Amino acid sequence: MVLKGERCTLRPHRSDDAEAICAAADDYMVARWMTRAFPHPYTIADAGRWIEIATANGRGRFYAIEVDGALAGGIGVQPYVAERGGSAAFGYWLGRAHWGRGIATDAARTLSDDALARGGLRRLEARVFAQNVASARVLEKCGFRFEARLKAYYIDRENQICDALLFARLA
Repeated sequence: MVLKGERCTLRPHRSDDAEAICAAADDYMVARWMTRAFPHPYTIADAGRWIEIATANGRGRFYAIEVDGALAGGIGVQPYVAERGGSAAFGYWLGRAHWGRGIATDAARTLSDDALARGGLRRLEARVFAQNVASARVLEKCGFRFEARLKAYYIDRENQICDALLFARLA
């Protein structure tokens, strides 16, 4: 499924995306406020593994963010199961060349609107490093509400203990 936003298109990942993913993701400033599940340095092999995960027939819905025909980042929803069914983790990243243009907000709004309207979900939740003010602002602009500060939740890439901010958007 392809989702069209005002500034970007969300499309399934393709096998030929590896070089473009690597080019956008292999940037310390992109990785800085991501969990360590997002590698740095980011290699072609990492991109290949991610494409396999993103295109597997699983519960998650992961998309490439495309701007003017070029891969700009990634976004996804990973539904929870059992007693947390109907809720999902929500996350995104964007290559630095695309920062400051409203693309992350457009992508996050496009996917969260779709996931809550047609995805059988009642709740999306996102955690961000407390220092990542820009990402918190993207979530707020998309209708996510701050729910909690999780004290000493993360160890960042510089081995500093950081709080996380928990945001949620309800259907």
